[in-house]
Amino acid sequence: MWPGDSPFRREVLLDMAGGDNLTLSTIHTTVHLGAHTDGPNHYVKDGSGIGARDLSFYYGPCQIVEVDVQPGARIMPQDVRTRLTQPRLLFKTGSFPDPNAFNEDFNSLSPELIALAYEQGVRLIGLDTPSVDPFHDKILESHNAIAARDMAILEGVVLTEIEPGIYTLIALPLPLMGCDASPVRAVLITDD
Repeated sequence: MWPGDSPFRREVLLDMAGGDNLTLSTIHTTVHLGAHTDGPNHYVKDGSGIGARDLSFYYGPCQIVEVDVQPGARIMPQDVRTRLTQPRLLFKTGSFPDPNAFNEDFNSLSPELIALAYEQGVRLIGLDTPSVDPFHDKILESHNAIAARDMAILEGVVLTEIEPGIYTLIALPLPLMGCDASPVRAVLITDD
């Protein structure tokens, strides 16, 4: 979780263990929890919220590409040694190994890589780190490059046990109208 975000907290309102006829709870947390997809209003003034996004961005063929770059570096086009072939693209960097222990030197995407990916037909782009931009970046170059192309973002996916290759991605956001992001339960399915 990004430093300063609201941590996950569950509040139990009714509990069968305490004699109630059912269990009922409320959660309090950031909408950028774990694997999540950003709404354009997270990084574009007057952008649409995640609840207005077309779900086709988040379901379908996806390519996982593994890269090896220096800690904290943006992934550049020359770092990608695999031909991009699918409309959804996730990078396995290994630079954010423990989602429960925040580190600031995770890898991110370069605007040049986003432009190349878009030219190759990519419409959703993401990675196994908390952001497509570096931790200390306040300009949000990569978020803005994605916005200029109306692409979708998927951040914070855990790819530790996933081999590079082609999968079917299911990472549907909740219809949280006006919200700047939604947690997702990202699933990769093989065709075999």
